[in-house]
Amino acid sequence: MTDHICIGAVAGAFGVRGELRLKSFTATPEDIATYGPVTSEDGSQSFSITLTGQATKGALIARLSGVATKEQADALRGLRLFVERDRLPALPDDEYYHADLIGLEVFDTGGTLLGRVKSVQNHGASDILEIHGPGLKATVLLPFTVEAVPTVDLASGRIVADPPEGLF
Repeated sequence: MTDHICIGAVAGAFGVRGELRLKSFTATPEDIATYGPVTSEDGSQSFSITLTGQATKGALIARLSGVATKEQADALRGLRLFVERDRLPALPDDEYYHADLIGLEVFDTGGTLLGRVKSVQNHGASDILEIHGPGLKATVLLPFTVEAVPTVDLASGRIVADPPEGLF
């Protein structure tokens, strides 16, 4: 498990006074501003977040400390924002941070290795695990539902999957 969790990303500038569009990856988007200072992935930059509004397409409008111009905001486009894991709430037993799932080995119910979780995606309906492995010609997208993924064992670093027929 990683010590830092990505909770958002800068989508680009908003207006000309240094505000920016911010994508929040928290369960309640506005909570992104409540976890204290955020950092860049390498820790070289640190910002406090002040929310100033809601944009279209689910993005928030925000100010980051030290960003005062459109050019500075534009330069941060794509920057992923991280916080230390211990500042985030503990999750119920059946919920997981995406960072904890990436890299886990995926086995079928018979114990055969299917691959490894490359990423966790969400295109609106629910999470999808992107699985890749040596026996696969392309990555496989596995729905992250109780039916398709009955067991997640973080301590052992493995997932047991019961994928829909013909997926693998």
